[in-house]
Amino acid sequence: MASMVIDDTKDRMARAVNRARTEFGTIRTGRAAPALVEKIPVEYYGSDVPLQQLAGFSVPEARMLVISPFDKGSMGAIEKAIRQSDLGLNPSNDGNNIRLTFPPLTAERRKEYVRIVKGMAEDGRIAVRNLRRSGRQELESFQKDGDLSEDELSRAEKELDKVTHAAEAEIDAALAHKEQELLED
Repeated sequence: MASMVIDDTKDRMARAVNRARTEFGTIRTGRAAPALVEKIPVEYYGSDVPLQQLAGFSVPEARMLVISPFDKGSMGAIEKAIRQSDLGLNPSNDGNNIRLTFPPLTAERRKEYVRIVKGMAEDGRIAVRNLRRSGRQELESFQKDGDLSEDELSRAEKELDKVTHAAEAEIDAALAHKEQELLED
């Protein structure tokens, strides 16, 4: 019973770590990356659709992202969605593709991005701790029902803490990498 709870919690923590890493990818580092725009909602025939479902992406240069819509009729909606996003980018349309040129980041903007990424990392750590708490509650309920002895509960809680610390360390490592990426010129 305890090992099932720990394995389930471990899987859920791994998903929380991956979600934090994915969120880090949405913060731009001065380089063009499709992750920055692929989740932008675009109003397409009356419903909001993620940009990645409407277009393909390529990065011909470090600071340029080319968006190739599958349906040329959606170009206006894509441009409008990019302008309305908080990326501060001005798309240019050549009739077939939309080009986004990323200006170099200022030192002030880099520090702001680092602050945002630290907040995302804290959200990830909170999610991991919440998963630990729910796993502990599940283990304690097994112990109250008589399915786990006091010693088994203690061992399982120690294992749960070990898994939690490992997940938090992964988030911290990803944060350190992203911070370094943001602060380099």
